[in-house]
Amino acid sequence: MAPKNFFKKKRIKINDLFPKKKQINNILIDDVKPLINAKKNDLTFFDSVKYKNDISKTKAVYCLTTEKLKKFLPNRIKSIVVNNVLFELATILNKMYVNAHIDLPDLSITKPSKKKFVSIKFGKNALVGKNVKMGKNTIIGSNTIIESNVVIGANCIIGSNIIIKNALIGDGVVLQDNCKIGQKGFGFIPLKNKNIKFPHIGKVIIHNDVEIASGCTIDRGSIDDTVIGQNTYLDNQVHIAHNVKIGSNCMIAGQVGFAGSSKIGDNVSIGGQAGISGHLNIGNNVRIGGGSGVVKDVEDNQVIMGYPAVDLKKFLKNSKNNE
Repeated sequence: MAPKNFFKKKRIKINDLFPKKKQINNILIDDVKPLINAKKNDLTFFDSVKYKNDISKTKAVYCLTTEKLKKFLPNRIKSIVVNNVLFELATILNKMYVNAHIDLPDLSITKPSKKKFVSIKFGKNALVGKNVKMGKNTIIGSNTIIESNVVIGANCIIGSNIIIKNALIGDGVVLQDNCKIGQKGFGFIPLKNKNIKFPHIGKVIIHNDVEIASGCTIDRGSIDDTVIGQNTYLDNQVHIAHNVKIGSNCMIAGQVGFAGSSKIGDNVSIGGQAGISGHLNIGNNVRIGGGSGVVKDVEDNQVIMGYPAVDLKKFLKNSKNNE
């Protein structure tokens, strides 16, 4: 899938963002990106020691960080020290991206053109925005809204009462009724008298042959993207928060919740009503029991259960001891 930006961006000189920091050169900032994705003229950020391994992979020159964390940055990266990295990021993104902090309704949506979508079948009251692209033999259900610039592949089945925005969807994808894809995630900076909304400038990427059952909600990325790998299946009422990465061939049962920025490997199975905390790394071939609460990283090939989730043998032993 080709990268696509759904939000209008304004390039800003770095001195306009930090006028009091005289040690930085006055270059134009192309974008704001995580360490691992940032290019030379992007502004990146480092707000947790958890991401120190990504520092060696970044190409960015300027990095937003704190006094405590700047010691991890090599000399080739110029640190911009602030008190609150996320607050500064929100401020910068609000200057660079218009309306990314809130989801405005797409007022361009209209009845789809039969000439443009020759091989697409639409149910009653389906609406499509500007510059939407859809592959051959895709079916769109009744009362479904596909907002501007969305891309949907060939041979997809998109059910009824679905809203899709800020998303790139591959071939052979099935979305059952009442799903919501690509809306702003739950992100804000809590201050004493006011909460500052954190803009979400990312998108949702759904790879080929994914099936998503009824009533699922998948938030777009904040600065990164939310991604679901090929041949992954989601049961009913699963919630996937901003920046989550789910690998290929995963099986996610009903009412599982993923907090923001967690990464799930390939061939992972998760039982119903489990919860995955934010910023975790779950390895490949992991199995997580239903109702579990995962609060720390999980290595490859583990079977875990409970709250907090532990190795299954330990969980069963503890359960037996508590009888």
